[in-house]
Amino acid sequence: MLSLPFAWEGQPLELLGAKAIWVPQEQTLLVADLHLGKAETFQAHGIPLPSDGDAATLNALLELSASWRPQQLLVLGDLIHSRLGLTAELRDKLAALPDLLGCNLRLIGGNHERGSWIADLPQEESLRLGSLWLSHHPEPQDGLLNLCGHLHPVAQVGQGVDRLRLPCFAYDRRQQRLALPAFGCLTGGHPCSQREQIWLVADGAIVAWNQHHQPPLAA
Repeated sequence: MLSLPFAWEGQPLELLGAKAIWVPQEQTLLVADLHLGKAETFQAHGIPLPSDGDAATLNALLELSASWRPQQLLVLGDLIHSRLGLTAELRDKLAALPDLLGCNLRLIGGNHERGSWIADLPQEESLRLGSLWLSHHPEPQDGLLNLCGHLHPVAQVGQGVDRLRLPCFAYDRRQQRLALPAFGCLTGGHPCSQREQIWLVADGAIVAWNQHHQPPLAA
């Protein structure tokens, strides 16, 4: 499936196989952890990583916006990888991005943006959106669902030579937290804990995986 419903306190969400969340009541798309400029950061340290990851990540972002036509696209931190990777070419691409997306672009500052400045894209603090709390790092809030990035959740599927590590959405009921998979093409991942409920994403599809936890009911 390309998307699956997830509801919180009467606020419906769509978990997308494109590694994003759609908030229909707010006409908002949420993504996290693009890490643009990562290859250039590695190159600055003498590691010859090819400079092609940004194109794939940005094209995926444009396709996502074209499909959902949001009023705003909000990045939950780590749009860029570092100041070293924030080249003149990347600055030009970021300046053109809102017009290409056809919507307002907003950024909650992440740890990788620290000390960086991007023209016309100020780093915002964590914020509330309806019954949601949007942040980069996990920030549990009483009575709100925390949607966050930073964790880069992945899940292991299969065993032995058939073992795969796939990006996923990870829901921690105790902390009322839903972590988004990293959107960028050049990002690693961290395994989920056993108590988290997960939805795997691969090739644009999404599937509920360890459903021994009872999921929130869709509206």
